[in-house]
Amino acid sequence: MDINFNKNEDHNKLLLSELKKRLAKVKLGGGEKSIEKHHGKGKMTARERIDYLLDSKKESIEIGAFAGEDMYEEHGGCPSGGVVVKIGYIKGKQCMVVANDATVKAGAWFPITGKKNLRAQEIAIENKLPIIYLVDSAGVYLPMQDEIFPDKEHFGRIFRNNAIMSSMGITQIAAVMGSCVAGGAYLPIMSDEALIVDKTGSIFLAGSYLVKAAIGETIDNETLGGASTHCEISGVTDYKAKDDKHALDTIKNLIDKIGDYDKAGFNRVDSKKPKEKQEDIYGIIPKSRADQYDMYEIIKRLVDNSEYDEYKAGYGKTIITCYARIDGWAVGIVANQRHIVKTKGAKTKPAEMQFGGVIYNDSADKATRFIANCNQKKIPLVFLQDVTGFMVGSKSEHGGIIKDGAKMVNAVSNSVVPKFTVVIGNSYGAGNYAMCGKAYDPRLIFAWPSAELAVMSGNSAAKVLLQIETASLKKKGETITKEKEEELFNKIKDRYDKQVSPYYAAARLWTDAIIDPLDTRTWISMGIEAANHAPIEKPFNMGVLQV
Repeated sequence: MDINFNKNEDHNKLLLSELKKRLAKVKLGGGEKSIEKHHGKGKMTARERIDYLLDSKKESIEIGAFAGEDMYEEHGGCPSGGVVVKIGYIKGKQCMVVANDATVKAGAWFPITGKKNLRAQEIAIENKLPIIYLVDSAGVYLPMQDEIFPDKEHFGRIFRNNAIMSSMGITQIAAVMGSCVAGGAYLPIMSDEALIVDKTGSIFLAGSYLVKAAIGETIDNETLGGASTHCEISGVTDYKAKDDKHALDTIKNLIDKIGDYDKAGFNRVDSKKPKEKQEDIYGIIPKSRADQYDMYEIIKRLVDNSEYDEYKAGYGKTIITCYARIDGWAVGIVANQRHIVKTKGAKTKPAEMQFGGVIYNDSADKATRFIANCNQKKIPLVFLQDVTGFMVGSKSEHGGIIKDGAKMVNAVSNSVVPKFTVVIGNSYGAGNYAMCGKAYDPRLIFAWPSAELAVMSGNSAAKVLLQIETASLKKKGETITKEKEEELFNKIKDRYDKQVSPYYAAARLWTDAIIDPLDTRTWISMGIEAANHAPIEKPFNMGVLQV
């Protein structure tokens, strides 16, 4: 191993250590005191409930762990968006679980809470996964009601999705394990079956104080909407549980009786580990996002037996297209190549050797054809992103880079096989779109700690913004010294660098997670298994396309 490998390895392991530290903090929810208070009521925390519910010996993945990070500091913060979302297995069946975290503002809904719940439902709908709601929420966070209540993608969309999923035959089970108030009361009742925990669970459109204010009736919350009321008088709930564990055991038994599902039929054989050492990934990914590395070496450490069949190997070399297997599943991989070497007899352009990671006309053409082939063969697609965008300049423009790029975006948009996106490094500008960014409906999109997402790099953006800033100051008659220019540049770059961080993206759910690169195979495998629940219902069609 060379000195650069060791430097890269040290850097990436420090990034991984930072990731683990941040995750540990997130998992405390509202903090240790809030957890103690929660336990004092005889209740399990959201994470404890999910851990008890899921099969302990099987893998699970968490969606949106960093949702809301650093977004609501003036309101005391909202760790993990106040809701925990995981895909795992219950009695061997893959399920989506959504649990309100009542240690965070009593489980109240912030704007990001709504967005995260909708993302969970979106995944369940796309993949026809059973979904379990563990409800413990005080409802909408009133100081921000205008940002969570009225719009199409706000709180009410949750109940609309309940109805849609019911019509699609997707199993929904809700357990009321704490407060369930006002509009939120509709969620468990719009599920297929609803449970309620005695003495701690309650459901009502208006609590006792509001009832007193509205109609003058004096009544306590338990009598108004407790377990006995809804299981024995109103018939709103179907099962009464004596405590959290009893409720979760009941859910396990209900899931255990669900029949088998129609399968999409994606190809799978016995899984084989990569021959190449997966831990080498830490030494391959460069410390500087401007440096080159060989994406083939990453692919070898992600795919079964480190084997792949490359499509158009000598053409459009800034994108790699190949067939492989990940945990036994057949996949088509579309990956940006940052390291371009001219080989004997190949027609690699000098510019390509300089601009690895950029999409050229021929690279876009190759990717478009490959995506179409994967759709024809019913092979899921995996995008490995490290892209700075499409090639610019007169030569590319005259060659029709916009048209070739549009073809690739068209193919990605209309693809009917499931897509999975891994943001390894740069994810800039239109390159993010062409390589199946969040706007293009990947079933799952997740980032490594080395990722950056933005219109352009912090350095490039700072240079552009500096020119605008200095021009504006000069118009006002101010003299710009070299020192002043440098100070402005660093100020702009620092602000922009914060926005390109993978944590900034994950906080806003532009990605579903930031993960250890060694967990990539698990995420893709579980994602394809989820997608296999939903047979493809329409043919691949790219519509009107300028050839």
